[in-house]
Amino acid sequence: MAGTKETPRQKMIGMMYLVLTALLALQVTSAILDKFVLLNNSLEQTTAEASKVNQQVLNSIKATVEKSGNRATDLEIVKQADQVRKETADVIAQIDGLKQRIITEAGGGLDETGSVKNLSEEEKVAQIMVGGNHNGEAYTLKKKLDDYIAGLSKYSPAKYSSLAMNAKDDPISSRSPEQRNKDFGELNFAQTPVPAALAVLSQRQTDVRRIEGEVLDVLASKVGAQDVKFDKIIAKLSMDSKVVVAGTKFKAEMFLSASSSGIQPRMSLNGGPVRIVDGTGLIEFTAQGGSYDKNGLAKRTLTGSISYDSPSGPKTVPLTAEYFVAKPSYQIETGTLPPLYLGCANKLSIQSPQLGALWSPNISADGAAVIQSGEKGKVTVVPSAASVALNISNGGSLLGTERFKVSKVPRPTIEIFIGGTRANDPRGVPVSSARSVRIQAVSDPSFAAFSPDDANFRTTGATVSLVRGTKRVKAAKVGAGGGSIGEIAAEAQPGDRIIVEVDGVQRRNFRGEISDVPVGNAPVQVSLY
Repeated sequence: MAGTKETPRQKMIGMMYLVLTALLALQVTSAILDKFVLLNNSLEQTTAEASKVNQQVLNSIKATVEKSGNRATDLEIVKQADQVRKETADVIAQIDGLKQRIITEAGGGLDETGSVKNLSEEEKVAQIMVGGNHNGEAYTLKKKLDDYIAGLSKYSPAKYSSLAMNAKDDPISSRSPEQRNKDFGELNFAQTPVPAALAVLSQRQTDVRRIEGEVLDVLASKVGAQDVKFDKIIAKLSMDSKVVVAGTKFKAEMFLSASSSGIQPRMSLNGGPVRIVDGTGLIEFTAQGGSYDKNGLAKRTLTGSISYDSPSGPKTVPLTAEYFVAKPSYQIETGTLPPLYLGCANKLSIQSPQLGALWSPNISADGAAVIQSGEKGKVTVVPSAASVALNISNGGSLLGTERFKVSKVPRPTIEIFIGGTRANDPRGVPVSSARSVRIQAVSDPSFAAFSPDDANFRTTGATVSLVRGTKRVKAAKVGAGGGSIGEIAAEAQPGDRIIVEVDGVQRRNFRGEISDVPVGNAPVQVSLY
């Protein structure tokens, strides 16, 4: 049966027609007139071929109906197809008559070679088709073509454009200031030589045959559509679930599924249409949660129907099906177990084994900034308040809100070594060893393990004094981390004391920002012996 798309040949001829029509507006030469003759001949050949194909479609419709027993509903389709052919033949005949008249009256008839004698004649073409008072044959033809489109639209759901447009309705001509005010007759037949006028009329015949073929295809698809003939049979396996836990039973149903290429079923689900491919409805939607029971399941019901045309009339088969929506669960893995630390990089990993590949969470927080890592579910939370509410969503649905307490960063411990001996050694330090001091701010071990990028402490400096009795003998400044106190050691005696006063402590966070840490400045005393 004929298809509804134009063949490459038809597309080529259509393009030639547009190009030559544009050239017609320029100086018309005999070469261009000859091209219009060739174009007209191609159009007439295409029209004749389309007529043969359309007749084959009609013959196929009649043969199918006869094979099916000449049922009343199918015979009505044959009647409609005959009517389409008749209306088309009437239009083709009327246009053939106009073409013959233009050849005879404007072109001076045919010479001994079968060619039109006067190809360049324009005035007589305009007299025949446009007329003195716009009462020429073009306007009778326009009404005929419009009535033809209206008549065939009864048999096809397609919307066909007019085949006799005025310039203002034509997508191309409407953009031209010189053309946009012309009517159908003036646009196509004023100042138009004989072969161009013939090509215009032949193009209309080609369009008429094309539309005839499309409408006949629609009617052909209806023949036998009421027969439910299952000619597509495939094996199906319906599984209870595609995911089976090891040690549990796999359950499924195996059956034959049959469909018919002769019917076009109509399917709906929950009040909406279902997309159909090769007779099978494809259903896909995002499951909506809510109203979960104690097991985390929400019962849902699908209600739908499949409609088709049977020999006894339209039939509709209803269906219902139940399914359950499971509440997605997730697990929070964190290197900084609750509580979180204020202003620090708390790294969280939030995963959902249930959702698997569908897990693509969106994580936001109240009371904290959330830094994305680029990996699904892995974020860094930087609290700015005393508590944090972490909102976890997936696919636009909020799955839950997790709340965390926020702790301040624990203060570090100040450790001081004099000559390699810890300052809190009750025995004191030998005078001979008291030549250097090392001072370090040591992070809380738990904090250092949970937030290593934030547990970077250092002292800013210290004042080291040599005291004998109640008198300060000498003092020296050391930098961050300590330094040499050789000038003090040179005057030290057994029984003296060394007093260390730390200037301050600073912390570098995960962003590299430095801040002061309030740890107090209580002096540390070390006895010398």
